[in-house]
Amino acid sequence: MDQIDRELLNRVQEGIPVTERPYAELAEGLGIGEFDVMERLRLLKEAGVIRRMGGVFDSRRLGYKGTLCALKVPQERIEDVAAVVNRYPGITHNYLRRHAYNMWFTVLSESQEKTEGILAEIKRETGIEDLLNLPSRRFFKVRVKFDVKNI
Repeated sequence: MDQIDRELLNRVQEGIPVTERPYAELAEGLGIGEFDVMERLRLLKEAGVIRRMGGVFDSRRLGYKGTLCALKVPQERIEDVAAVVNRYPGITHNYLRRHAYNMWFTVLSESQEKTEGILAEIKRETGIEDLLNLPSRRFFKVRVKFDVKNI
């Protein structure tokens, strides 16, 4: 990564401009071309420096409810259970932890009833009944920004 890549990473963490040509706007601030910005971002993604680029929405303001869930999954079934869980569009995160409840995931849906339906389907499809459902009571948003300009 060169200094322009570092500055580009800092800028996209702040947000991509909502304009007709957002990459051109980013490019202007960096003193490079629009297509150079797109190519740099593509290469950074391919290299694994960028994992995801996309919008962040306040799901509560859109009428969605969230819950954190955990399953006790036998080690030999991790992949097939993850495949079932990840099929649902409302699953926003799915990760493993070193704990008896080793598969944790979040569900966003339009209602508690919809969430309960999704969880019932996951239980039925996986055959795993031991599931924790921990609905959010208060909203916490942890914002992380990595200053990569001076690395």
